[in-house]
Formats: sequence, C-alpha cells, structure tokens
Amino acid sequence: MRRSIKSRLIKNFMLIILVTVIFLEILLITGIRNHYYKNVEDILTSQIEFSTNFYARYFSSGTLEGILIEDTDIFWQHTAAQVQILDLEGNILMDSLGINFTDKIETPDIQQALNEGRGVWTGNVSYDDEPVMAVAMPIESTGDSIGIIRFISSMEETNNIINQISQVLILIGLLVVTISGFLSLFLANSIVKPLKEVTEVAEKMADGQFKVRSEVRVNDEIGRLSHTLNYMAEEITRKENMKNDFISSISHELRTPLTSIKGWAITLKDYEELSRDILMDGLEIIEAESDRLTGMVEELLDFSRFTSGRIALVKDTVDIKDILKTVVYQMMPRALNNNIDFNVDIDDDISPILGDENRIRQVLINLLDNAFKFTGEGEVDLIAYEDKEYLFIEIKDNGPGIPEEELPYVKDKFFKGKNSKSHSGIGLSICDEIIGLHDGVFRVESNAGEGTTAIVGFPREVSA
Repeated sequence: MRRSIKSRLIKNFMLIILVTVIFLEILLITGIRNHYYKNVEDILTSQIEFSTNFYARYFSSGTLEGILIEDTDIFWQHTAAQVQILDLEGNILMDSLGINFTDKIETPDIQQALNEGRGVWTGNVSYDDEPVMAVAMPIESTGDSIGIIRFISSMEETNNIINQISQVLILIGLLVVTISGFLSLFLANSIVKPLKEVTEVAEKMADGQFKVRSEVRVNDEIGRLSHTLNYMAEEITRKENMKNDFISSISHELRTPLTSIKGWAITLKDYEELSRDILMDGLEIIEAESDRLTGMVEELLDFSRFTSGRIALVKDTVDIKDILKTVVYQMMPRALNNNIDFNVDIDDDISPILGDENRIRQVLINLLDNAFKFTGEGEVDLIAYEDKEYLFIEIKDNGPGIPEEELPYVKDKFFKGKNSKSHSGIGLSICDEIIGLHDGVFRVESNAGEGTTAIVGFPREVSA
C-alpha cells in the first residue's frame, strides 16, 4: 500500500520528537539522581569528617577498644545515619543499630578508605529492602590508621523524591509529545497541501490544460516548483503556437509553388497551339518552382534529421578560406541584383578546421540568405578571423534588426518573427544544430533599427 507524504512526514516528525524527549528525560532524570545522591554523599562525608576530627582531637591518646567501651556515642551523636566501627581487617566492632555481623565487610568503600582516605559505596544490604549509601574513612591515632568508621544512610527517602520528580518529568514529556503530535500534523498539512495543489495543476497540464496556473504563495522550494510549472506551461503554449504558425506558414509556402506548377501544367495541357516563347516561359516557371519546392522539402528533411538525432557529420580537415570564397562567389550575383554592398574581409592566416564542408557551407549560405533578404538595398559584411580557441565568422547587415522581445527565441524551432519577410522558422534552428554538432558557438546580436550580426565560432582544434 502506498504511503502518503503526509503520513511519512508525521512519522518522521514524531520519531525525532520522541527520540529527543526520551534522550532529554534520561539526561534530566540521571542528572537529578546524581545531584541527590551527591547531596547525600556530601552530608555523610561532612558528618564523618566531623566525627573523625573530633576523635583525633580529644580521644586519640586512648585505644579504640577503650573508646568503644566507654564513649561509643562520640561517633554517632552528630548524625542520624547508621554508624559502624571496623578494624583494619573489615570486622565490625560496633554497629549503632545493634545488628550482629558475623562476616567481614568487603565492599569497595573499605579498601578505598584505607588507600585514599575516603571511600563511597552504594548498594543493597541484607537488613534493608532499599539501597543504602555508605561513606567510610580511617580512624587515625598518631598518624597511623587504627580502624575504620563507616556512616550508612538508607536511600529510600531520596529515591522516593527522585521517583516523584521523574514521574513529573515523564508526564511533561508525554504532554510535549502530544502537543508536538498536533503541531506535526499542522506542519505536515502546511507542506502537503501546497504539494497537492501543485500535483493537481501538473496533472491538468499533463492532460493538455496549459492555461491553468499554479498559485505561488511562498518563495520556497514548492514556490519555485510552481514557478517552474507555470513557466513550462507558458513555454509549451508558446512552442505549440509557434508550431501551429509554422505548419500554417509552411503549408502556404508549399502551396504557392504547387499552385504555380499546377496552373502552368493546366495551361500547357489545355492549349494545343502555343508559341515557343510561352512554352519556354511556362517550363522555366515550373522548373523554378520545382526547385523552390525541392529546397523547402530538403530543408524540412534536414530539420527532421537534426531533431531526431539521425544526422551524422562527415568530418575532415577543411580550409575555411576555400569554403568562404566559394560561398561568396555563389552569393555575389544576388547581392549585385539586389543593390547590396557585399563586403568581405577574410584574414589570410586563419587555420584549417575539422568539420563537415557541406554542412558548414549550408550554414553560411543560410545566414547570408537571411542577411540579404532582410537588408533589401543596404550593406552586408562577412568577416573571418580567429583567436586562440575559435575561428570566428561574422555576418552583419544594416537591416531593420530584431525586436528585443524576439531575440532570445530566434534560434528556437518553429520560431517565426513578426517581420513579413520571415520564412519557415527553421533555418536558424538548423544552423544552430549544425554548429552544435561541430562543438561550436552561435550567437545572434541585434538592435531594432540598427541591423543584425550572426556570429559563428568553430573550434580550431577538434578531435574526430
């Protein structure tokens, strides 16, 4: 069964909160226990030090056995704790509770007192159900240890206080977990609800409803996702409109030569007697329109191959100067017929490059064709030069230029500008694909009313 993001978020929130609360509970209860136990230890230590100091000041000249016979109360008159006097072997000489011990006391505090001057032990004893704390110190006479005094306190009352505080802390912890659970539910909803809305918008877009938009409430990751979806919908709508315009435009472009061809074919077919001049004119128009139709079909086929990735370049070392000279020779008559001042500036020392000669020529002819078409009667410059990395070819015209809002899209598939001379909208897209396959760069720079510059860069060193 698929779990929702909401349930996973709540589970993760609660897990983090629960682990944190448990950790803090353990830390606090342990700290409180240590604090209370340390207080008991400090009290017993203070009392036992007072007793041993009192003995050392007033009774150290006598024997321990004599003091136990005559003045045993000097050891417990300053404490409410159980008092034991032991010899150095651990045998109990006196116990304030009167408990009869037959075995030696071997708890760690005895040896610790002899070695370090004070020993502390917490544990269970046979005569009490609750744990006890024992603090032991040596009894000294003239600098030598003659016995061990041991104060023992039951930890029942202390443990009861610790348990009460622990219960309060546990209740507070449960309250915190409960409140956090409701807050987790609220936080999960604050994340999941926008995600659901974005998902619903995405599903509608997947169904082709590109007019819907995702509402952006906060500029976080979900907000950026909404922005992205809205931008995607706008781009899809724009490209869909471009594609429709392209289909409409290319249909018109194909229909025009077909109409001319069909019209002249009917004319030549219906008239039995035609002068040779009319016949030749008709055939020339049919041939010219067939060539134009063939060119458009070839352009469409090229576009299809590039977009589907089925095109492969035939690369070889080519002299770009020879390609440029051939293209200039091919395009110069058109420039002269259109009264265009065609200026060519090619550096003599530009290096050969690795590329597909026919495709490079196709790019240059396409770019020059655009420059001539949009310039009318004006000036077109072709400049070729190189730097350390690229061989650059610039084609400049002084035509009407490209509006600023159209410039980012001129290389997009199907894009056709508002200029009435715009063609099918795939020429620059094909150029961009060819240059990309050469690992080159392609930029179009323009200002409305100031002309356009197409900049092509081919790498000077390209591995096959």
